[in-house]
Amino acid sequence: MKPFDDEYFMKQALAEARIAAEEGEVPVGAVIVCNNQIIARAHNQTERLNDPTAHAEMLAITAAVGVLGAKYLTECSLYVTVEPCIMCAGAIGWSQLNKIIYGASDEKRGYKKYAPDAFHPKAIVKSGVLEVDCAAEMKAFFKQRR
Repeated sequence: MKPFDDEYFMKQALAEARIAAEEGEVPVGAVIVCNNQIIARAHNQTERLNDPTAHAEMLAITAAVGVLGAKYLTECSLYVTVEPCIMCAGAIGWSQLNKIIYGASDEKRGYKKYAPDAFHPKAIVKSGVLEVDCAAEMKAFFKQRR
């Protein structure tokens, strides 16, 4: 693994997803990178905060705009372990993230099914980064719940 490539940053998002799982949250993790530096990291906290909008992507966006002091993240990349839902896709689009990289697809609730054009028109999207590892986190979590 080369430092500071897509796999490196996705591993950081996976670390966040594992924290979520340990806390009883759906294991989704996200990091936002600007100039090859992580400026925000988050994981799902819907149970802890009793807030259905407290998804990893939403929390990471809020943290990143706080760090940059700007509402747009045009020079930033989002790494998230699972394909964003439509709510998160809307926030990603409004924040104008430059690049969205995700691991596992979400055939049931992913943005591609419901809102494939939600991201900013200039956004670059890359899927399948560490897909097996990202999907395994979700499968293990829900298998344990059954």
